Amino acid sequence: MTLILTRSDVLALLRFEDVIAAVEQAHLDLAHARAALPPPAAAVLGDATFLAMTAASAPAGLAAVKLLADLPGNRQRSTVLAVSAETGACAALIDGAALTRFRTAAATAVATRALARPDARVLGLVGTGPLAEAHVHALSAVRSFTEVALWGRTPGKAFDLAARITADLGLPATVLAGPREVTLASDVLCTLTPSREPVVRGAWFLPGLHVNAVGAPPRPDHREIDTEGVARARVVVDASATALHESGEALLPIAEGAVTEDHFRLELGDVLAGLAPGRQSAEQITLFNSVGVGLQDLATARLLIDEAARRGLGTRVDLAA
Repeated sequence: MTLILTRSDVLALLRFEDVIAAVEQAHLDLAHARAALPPPAAAVLGDATFLAMTAASAPAGLAAVKLLADLPGNRQRSTVLAVSAETGACAALIDGAALTRFRTAAATAVATRALARPDARVLGLVGTGPLAEAHVHALSAVRSFTEVALWGRTPGKAFDLAARITADLGLPATVLAGPREVTLASDVLCTLTPSREPVVRGAWFLPGLHVNAVGAPPRPDHREIDTEGVARARVVVDASATALHESGEALLPIAEGAVTEDHFRLELGDVLAGLAPGRQSAEQITLFNSVGVGLQDLATARLLIDEAARRGLGTRVDLAA
């Protein structure tokens, strides 16, 4: 029987703490060659791009693919298909929107715990959409922030988000005048916009900053951080082959001659496994270039399948009937 999970099912089943643990383990499995993660395959149709994000994991017992439709106007829709790694039988079909939001914020939390200074206290947000709110909850599960500084292009949304952060988490949240002000105020900075042009400048980076570059779509010409910011930082990626295939944060600085491909070889899993150092000093600037990979989707799908079985949620159908 195949499990079908709607967006409301996913929201009912997931907790950030569980997804953070699952995503961290997935990156460890990748570092230890217990999982396979090829670069995504892209099919371009006019102004739309369809990405097939595939992964397989022996510990999870699954292979999975998320089909991401990257549409004009920065619209994205996605669906995750998971099959048994042993039999190939379809295990689950899952709406990708909420799953992606949870796993993206969870990956950022894993990277922040591994790379940010232990004394980091101010969380900065550039962007105020649903992904920004998810990041506050996820990162608060791994670090004890004392305040949040944020900015968004729509002031009303920014003030609404600040009010929700304070009400839900008890964290003082302040809306600042722009990305520069947020960057200068932050110990940990998350960029969460679908920008094509940089919204954050490396000239604003103070010693010891940790940056999570998250929001840019998986397109070679989109980025939120300028070349100087990328070049100044010790960069950690979720998967090197994926970043060098589709991340403007990587490909544009390389094309400009500011850095080489080696600047994007350090993977999160290798840092977690102790195979390579992450932050090397309190003054060092670190940057997690989060493109998003199919293995994170697979790990979250495994969590959803198990939790749905435990709680009796979702719809089950026989696709072979």
